[in-house]
Amino acid sequence: MSDILTMCKIVLSSLRKKTACQMYPVKPAKFYKNSRGHIALEPAKCILCTLCAKRCPTGAIEVDRTKGVWQINRFKCILCNECVHSCRPVALSMENQYAAPSANKDIETHNVEIKKPAAKPVAPGESAENS
Repeated sequence: MSDILTMCKIVLSSLRKKTACQMYPVKPAKFYKNSRGHIALEPAKCILCTLCAKRCPTGAIEVDRTKGVWQINRFKCILCNECVHSCRPVALSMENQYAAPSANKDIETHNVEIKKPAAKPVAPGESAENS
């Protein structure tokens, strides 16, 4: 009998309170500073070092250095942030807004400019052919 009274007390108290649900279509969603939404790439900063692909535990990221292609499969990505932490040139970032919903399992592809290594400076007295 006390269980029924406890349940009735909870039901009556929750009827008097304001709803905890958001009115999403009417009110825009709030994105907090540390929310994990999706991985974003800045192709201009990327040097195709493949550290992000090596650190990805699910294999969601693929980097082809010869073609200059960086790919992410958003359906495999678990938003663990490992790729962002391992990115030395800081080309990857974690956006706090979610990626757009999709019914197709498309792979997001970015073309990255292949950066040639800088030529080694020639010391005085050495010729360029000897190096």
